[in-house]
Amino acid sequence: MYSIIVVPPPTTEDEPARTQYRLAPGERLVFGRSVLEDGLRIGHDGVSRRAGEIAAHGTFWTLSNLCAHQTYVVENPEGAGEHIKVAPGRLDAPVPFEFSRIVLPAAGDLLPVEVWAPRHDYLRGEDGTDGEPTAPAFSVDRTKRYFAVLAALCEPRLRGAPHAPLPTMDQVVERLRPSWPAASRTSVQWNIDYLAVKLRLKPGPETAEPGPRLNGKKESLVSLALRFDLVREDDLVVLAAPSGRALR
Repeated sequence: MYSIIVVPPPTTEDEPARTQYRLAPGERLVFGRSVLEDGLRIGHDGVSRRAGEIAAHGTFWTLSNLCAHQTYVVENPEGAGEHIKVAPGRLDAPVPFEFSRIVLPAAGDLLPVEVWAPRHDYLRGEDGTDGEPTAPAFSVDRTKRYFAVLAALCEPRLRGAPHAPLPTMDQVVERLRPSWPAASRTSVQWNIDYLAVKLRLKPGPETAEPGPRLNGKKESLVSLALRFDLVREDDLVVLAAPSGRALR
């Protein structure tokens, strides 16, 4: 049974049907500019002769960076900017993503190698029924307007552009109009300030000593929300026109 599938970078000669390499647990695939016939050859002058090695395991895979000077980045295309870095010479770095993109810097180009891993298994049910329930780390109500504001801020990066600039205040207001016709710059800013306190990025107004000014408030909120999955792509439905239930 195969564990992972590796798809090489696109080329002008093989763009319509890119060759796929299927690895069973325990198998390895070397990639680079000059590799043996059973390896993945990447014909680019900026790629090392032996650039790296992918190893398949049961529920994950590892990446070895055989280059002496260049860091590789492994992106999670579904994770709104989530990535790991594999330093030069690092061996068997575990990669936790189900769908990954290895980005190889190559003389001014960024070459993507896609890796599809098995679907992850998750524990079903609670961790126990005795005692008091565990308090949530971040308490958010997806029916509230503040959550719609947060979703609008996160939307560009959740839509597959992890480095997209955050929307301006006017863009957020316009995006919220279908679900919140009365949205304005003032009301959106109030909800952003409320989120900064609710998610503990700054002290609340009842604090005896006023907290320091939070620079880059929107960026901090989006970074926190995406890092801990407070907003997922499925949550963007709150930005659509309401179907009988309005945000409060």
